[in-house]
Amino acid sequence: MKSHAAEYQGAEPLPQVIAATANSLPEQDHALTRARAFAEPLLAGETLDTGENMLAHADAVAAILKSIGGSEAMQAASYLVYACAHLNKPQEVIAKAFGDSFAELAVETTKLVQVQRQARAAQVAAARSGTPVPMAQTTAMQTENVRKMLLAFSRDLRVVMLRLASRLQTLRHFAVTKLPVPPALAAESLQVFAPLANRLGIWEIKWEMEDLSFRFLEPDTYRQVARLLDEKRIEREAYVEHLRSRLESELRAQGIQARVQGRPKHIYSIVKKMRGKALNFDQVYDVRALRIVVNTIPDCYAALSWVHSQFTPVTEEFDDYIAKPKPNGYQSLHTIVRDAEGRPIEIQIRTQAMHEHSEHGVAAHWAYKEAGSKGYAGVSANSSYDAKIAVLRQLLAWERDLSGPQQGQGFFDDRIYVLTPDAAIVELPQGATPIDFAYSVHTNLGHRCRGARVDGAMVPLSTPLKNGQTVEITAAKEGGPSRDWLNPELGFLVSPRARAKVRAWFNALAVHETVARGRDAVKKLLQREGKTAIKLEDLASQLGFGSADALFEVVGKDEFSLRNIEILLRPPAPPATQDEQPHLKKSKSDGTSRGGVLVVGVDSLLTQLAKCCKPAPPDEIRGFVTRGKGVSVHRADCANLREMAARNAERVIDVEWGVSKAGELPLYPVDVSVEALDRQGLLRDVLEVFAKEKLNVIGAQTQTVKGIAWMTLTVEVADSSRLTKVLGSVAGLSGVRSARRR
Repeated sequence: MKSHAAEYQGAEPLPQVIAATANSLPEQDHALTRARAFAEPLLAGETLDTGENMLAHADAVAAILKSIGGSEAMQAASYLVYACAHLNKPQEVIAKAFGDSFAELAVETTKLVQVQRQARAAQVAAARSGTPVPMAQTTAMQTENVRKMLLAFSRDLRVVMLRLASRLQTLRHFAVTKLPVPPALAAESLQVFAPLANRLGIWEIKWEMEDLSFRFLEPDTYRQVARLLDEKRIEREAYVEHLRSRLESELRAQGIQARVQGRPKHIYSIVKKMRGKALNFDQVYDVRALRIVVNTIPDCYAALSWVHSQFTPVTEEFDDYIAKPKPNGYQSLHTIVRDAEGRPIEIQIRTQAMHEHSEHGVAAHWAYKEAGSKGYAGVSANSSYDAKIAVLRQLLAWERDLSGPQQGQGFFDDRIYVLTPDAAIVELPQGATPIDFAYSVHTNLGHRCRGARVDGAMVPLSTPLKNGQTVEITAAKEGGPSRDWLNPELGFLVSPRARAKVRAWFNALAVHETVARGRDAVKKLLQREGKTAIKLEDLASQLGFGSADALFEVVGKDEFSLRNIEILLRPPAPPATQDEQPHLKKSKSDGTSRGGVLVVGVDSLLTQLAKCCKPAPPDEIRGFVTRGKGVSVHRADCANLREMAARNAERVIDVEWGVSKAGELPLYPVDVSVEALDRQGLLRDVLEVFAKEKLNVIGAQTQTVKGIAWMTLTVEVADSSRLTKVLGSVAGLSGVRSARRR
């Protein structure tokens, strides 16, 4: 049979009919009646993924909300939430029939349900894969899920109530039908939803949800403890009632007006205490538990004194939460005493106001969303914002509760949670300042931060923030951070992320100045060389840089010599013919002439350095007397010289380098060869090595074949021995296979 959902999806007329029907109901009908009439045709034939009928589930959720004091408007929302999934334009249709508030609530709750389903699906997939998930990853996933939930909760607290009631009904459904419960659902109920109910003081839901979840997760242990409780239940209840009556009458005899109540114990809380303190069932103190409610704080301590005088106190099990309340505001005196037979009894003592806070917590403020401008359910419009902040602070405390000893003590101890003026939650490291807060909200807000208000009061920018505070930033229209913020002694920044953003701002400023300096230097060089028509991007590419700014930056840092650009702009002249070769004419001397090449035994003889081997001091050299062109000077190991000497040995003469005059260092051209894997920036890197060693490269030829680059560079040197170190540095560059003198 075709489902109702299939009929409704994609068919706008039916939702319009439903909306019209809802609007046609008499005005005096309650929203609850109208909402159920609206949702019934959509939900009656549908089922949830748990197998439960959707309309029956919505009915049960509305009943649970009623039992914990939820308004009819909230009960009505339980139907609209489930109807939402079966409408093409849910926000538009529900807003038209019931108003924007209901529409927003339904859509937000639906989004949250989807997030939770995705999280459970991920856990199920991990379990089915057979690969164990490390505890750290499990904790991280759970924490991330909590944060997503917090974002939804901070918008509308009614979402919390609807999700808690819905989850409790789902657990009840599995308990009644005895169907197998997905472990991920039971674990989420126990680890996330039950602690949330506890934080908000909704004890009815908290206890039942814990016991049902534990029953599904550990059925054997649950049955064992339940059996132990049942074995002496009648005897225990009779004893507790006798003790309750005795305490109440004797306290009144002492002039202390008190109501004494028995406290039912729940299986999960008993097991948790047994495991936490490594106790046997018989050693669990609060199986027999009483609560004493008095009128004033002095009466609390007077009642405590009387109880300790009548019974034997267990001193190490006393807690004074009146003098030192719990973080969520809980106050009470907790003590454990033993009766004449040695049986332990847990007793709580508190005032009526403390008891009401303990029972209801901040859940009493849930009406703030429904208050509007006129106020609702005792929460005035003026106090609705404060109520919302109180709820948010408890939600933040609930998130910290989730760390627990079993997940690594103090998992959230190094973090704080503060609020924006719009009550959005911002997570910061412990000790964070308003500047850290500003950078967490937006980088630009951090740069322009000039002042801050915390809970409405102006504070210095170095003030450490605390959990739950509301922070408002005063910002300049433009500007940047102060260098003082990076001084750790001044305490302006704690967050590494914020500190990195400030450093990045100053680094970007420094790079901008360096690039501008390099750009000016390159442009001036191009003007001197008459090459202003060259595109700067093309010039950078030819030198091996990815962009012109990259070239300007290294020039501005003096890490790249402008001489390299001059070499590129002045290609080497073609080789001169033999007739054009320059000759070194030697002056008359006594055989010890200074500078140039000394030709032994011959005076005023023309000399020239051979192009084939390009000798330079302190190379060992030989001379070869040419026909009409003087003496050609070769390196002693030159292959050309060996061939000529084999044919005309009589023309080889001894020569040696002369001694340079003081302050004069003649330069000689020397060829070097480099073989490397071709890559971006190779030529630039090679030229930088020579530039750093103050050696001028006066010629460069490159060729690439099948990814291998061959370079021949002509370098001016006064002493060829310096090349050994330089070529070693070149050989160490990335991709270079060899670097040698030719």
